[in-house]
Amino acid sequence: MSLERPAEPAWPSAGKHRVCFLLDASSPLETRLMRDWIERGRPEGESAADCEVLHILPTRRRKRRRVLDPRLEAVLAADDDPLMTPLRVVWLAKRSGSGSGRSVRFRDVLTFGDPRDPGRLRQRLILARDPDRCRVVMGAPAPASDLRTRWREAGGTDASATTGLAEFVARQAALALERAERQLRGARYKVPRLIHEEILGRPSFRGALARLAREEGIGEAQASRRAARYLREIAAAHSPTVIDLVARLIRLFYTQGYGETLQYSREKLAGIYELAQRHPVVFLPSHKSNLDHLVLQYALHENGLPPNHTAGGINMNFFPVGQLIRRSGVFFIRRSFKDNAIYKYVLRSYVDYLIEKRFSLEWYIEGGRSRSGKLLPPRFGMLTYVVDAFRRGKSDDVFLIPVSIAYDQIQDVGSYAAEQKGGAKQRESLGWFIGVIRRMRRPYGQIHLRFGDPFSLSEQIGSARADAGASLDERSLDLQKLAFEVSDRINKVTPITPTSLVALALLGTGDRALTVAETRIALLNLVTYVVKRKLPTTVEIDHLFADEGVKRTLDALTANGVVSCYDEGPEAVYVIDADRQLAAAYYRNSIIHFFVNAGIVELALLRAGEPDVDQPVEEFWDEAMRLRDLLKFEFFFAEKDAFREELRGELAFQSPDWESRLAEGGEVAQQIVQGFKPFSAHRVLRSFLEAYQVVAENLARDARPGAGDFDEGDFLDACLSLGKQYQLQRRIRSASSVSKTLYQTALRLASNRGLLESRGETGARERQAFAEEVGSALRRVDAVDALAASRRAGLIP
Repeated sequence: MSLERPAEPAWPSAGKHRVCFLLDASSPLETRLMRDWIERGRPEGESAADCEVLHILPTRRRKRRRVLDPRLEAVLAADDDPLMTPLRVVWLAKRSGSGSGRSVRFRDVLTFGDPRDPGRLRQRLILARDPDRCRVVMGAPAPASDLRTRWREAGGTDASATTGLAEFVARQAALALERAERQLRGARYKVPRLIHEEILGRPSFRGALARLAREEGIGEAQASRRAARYLREIAAAHSPTVIDLVARLIRLFYTQGYGETLQYSREKLAGIYELAQRHPVVFLPSHKSNLDHLVLQYALHENGLPPNHTAGGINMNFFPVGQLIRRSGVFFIRRSFKDNAIYKYVLRSYVDYLIEKRFSLEWYIEGGRSRSGKLLPPRFGMLTYVVDAFRRGKSDDVFLIPVSIAYDQIQDVGSYAAEQKGGAKQRESLGWFIGVIRRMRRPYGQIHLRFGDPFSLSEQIGSARADAGASLDERSLDLQKLAFEVSDRINKVTPITPTSLVALALLGTGDRALTVAETRIALLNLVTYVVKRKLPTTVEIDHLFADEGVKRTLDALTANGVVSCYDEGPEAVYVIDADRQLAAAYYRNSIIHFFVNAGIVELALLRAGEPDVDQPVEEFWDEAMRLRDLLKFEFFFAEKDAFREELRGELAFQSPDWESRLAEGGEVAQQIVQGFKPFSAHRVLRSFLEAYQVVAENLARDARPGAGDFDEGDFLDACLSLGKQYQLQRRIRSASSVSKTLYQTALRLASNRGLLESRGETGARERQAFAEEVGSALRRVDAVDALAASRRAGLIP
């Protein structure tokens, strides 16, 4: 069988150095190909004695352990300082049908196994039939003296803290070959190799682990075994083949419900990748669906970019999903490990390594999926590890990338509504995963990714050196501000979908059914507001000014059971039934942050116009700040001065001369509010305030707060029961306010105000005052609702 000559690199420029080739071969054929290359490429006038060929068995294939050529130590000890030059044979996948690239197909794996790691027989077949798929690559050469210096800098002079110079050289050769192979395969396959050797073998790691072992009263060997086990449990184990296969599976999966094309800016993504060549970047997406990670991973893949190292909960590590996603970039973290010092140290070291090597990271700043539709308060865990790595100088800077992932509709909305009503979260398992696949057969619209502008840790919190003297309180405050900035930027780039606007409009009409034309009228001021304020949208929303566009959106919501349509009369009417309001509220809440300030302005103006107010302008600002404090655990408000400016901007848009008019007397406050288009408070704040009312009144009548027998679970169950009663009695108007999620946040506010600890008459008065505060705000929401009804009836313009 004739062996075709593979594509070849250039002979290394050795100068005065003797060349020593380190062959990374998995078969005699690979060894022969590399030796043939050496013979063909040797410069004229050089003999075989002028270079040396050594073998190191690979770590990348079939779980072989590295076996060092016994001559390597002697070569490294020689005085002539040889040029160590690693070589490897790379096997490429077949070209795609379009000829534009190479990726692994299902058929390849099912019939012959991994085409990038062929067995000995398949290697010969590939070489005979498609020799272009076989390449010899050369890693960057380095003189032995340079490698010896790097070994010493890494702690190699301490024999008890290193595996030896020969092992170090072999590892550096493997890393150089990975870089050379990546240049051939493309950036898509930039994945870490030798993670375990790189982390567990570091002298600094082993020294800290020994200290932890002494603190815990265990032997160093036992601590080392635990650390190695934890690292295997945590670390992603990338496989180029699995990366390709998972990308194909993702596309096959999401296109069932969302069409062929993801909606995002390729130019924006290219700019982020250019930044990632110089600094580590961290993608921080919103978390609406289990599809979030998959669609972001596919967007990276179809642009030829490597998958992010994505933090995932250990609950997702079930067969076969866990094995697939671990090998395509997910690393798993336990839900709780605060008392396990060795686990924490291993996780910290893993994040340090990824930051140091400039691998991109990804996790959800919210921690878990939002059940209500709006962005959840940020979790600090992983962000703390990254910020600490930066502060310890693992990188001169780290860039955070806020990402919003928006859906026209999602399949999870029904289960989210059930959980808000008190149902249990379905446990992730193979059966659960099959159910997710089956539900994808419905049409859900499109998926929209929006990338916020990257921002720098060094600019936000200062350089690592300058930050070293900061106190713990200052560092904690920096972290909170950083997380808030990420969340705020995610909200700002979240696009408004037609479904979310229609849900916002319909929920503002209560349980009244609307025709298509009436829905269009209800949308008119909302759409005009979005257009004039230049808010981000998924599509041009001018089509919602026409009945045809409105009907198309209503029909899409009807198809998935969010909206009900009655068409047996002369004209079809649409309504959100009470038992579907939580599902509809999910879509409304995904864009609610754009309208919250307007709602606060309306309520504060109405308060400023009440008869007992002497200074209406001052009272307006006081009431706005009270509402900000009341809702501070629901929404991401700017700091006080910036918040005031945001309200001024809202008022300037609605009524430019509001302040001079209001200063003339509070009686004009309602006139100012009447001119607002659209009205917002009844649409965006009612469900939250009604949920707070249930919690406040339950606290006011409950003697248990402050006592040792207070149980949050029992209290929330009581709130669900009371909320349902109030709904039946029409004491609350929004069925979407009967929500465990909203009750939890209201209880968090009560705890923040000390209402769960206060006792006796003082505690009772404080809880009653809380209930009256919420009730007062709700009465003004009712007033805005009445104004909206008057506008629908044509009584006010």
